[in-house]
Amino acid sequence: MSVPKPVLHLVCGKVAAGKSTLCARLAAAPHTILVAQDPWMAALYPDELETVADYVRLVPRLRRAMTPHLAALLRLGVSVVLDWPANTVASRAWMREIAETAGAMSRLHLLATPDEVCRQRLRARNAVGRHEFTVSDAEFDELARYFEPPGAGEGFDIVVHDG
Repeated sequence: MSVPKPVLHLVCGKVAAGKSTLCARLAAAPHTILVAQDPWMAALYPDELETVADYVRLVPRLRRAMTPHLAALLRLGVSVVLDWPANTVASRAWMREIAETAGAMSRLHLLATPDEVCRQRLRARNAVGRHEFTVSDAEFDELARYFEPPGAGEGFDIVVHDG
């Protein structure tokens, strides 16, 4: 009986597109673990992370720390659902390198959620106050400027999900 090759699941979508909800569903599969960026960022940088510029500055630190751990999980045969925004070519290249180094497959999940739906969800999420971070409309716009839809040249197996 052969053991299936582990998969690194990447999720691409704007703020409040439904990435974490999808990641939770994907992580329910056997031999699969969820690794979410937001709880780590909130725990490690509670006093440093206040702006989008802070986020851009701090994310590389967490990437460097997590890379060997993520690769080790994949090498052990555990599939990983990475609840980190795979929203730029550079972030997806980093994620792909982890999978390739570990000998795992990678699958990119693209959430095609309209901006207005994202904004409505974001406002509702902010009102509830259970998420690690509150994101304003202006910050949504700023983060959306970084968004780069995946291209065919990146070579991913892309699964498109309606938001």
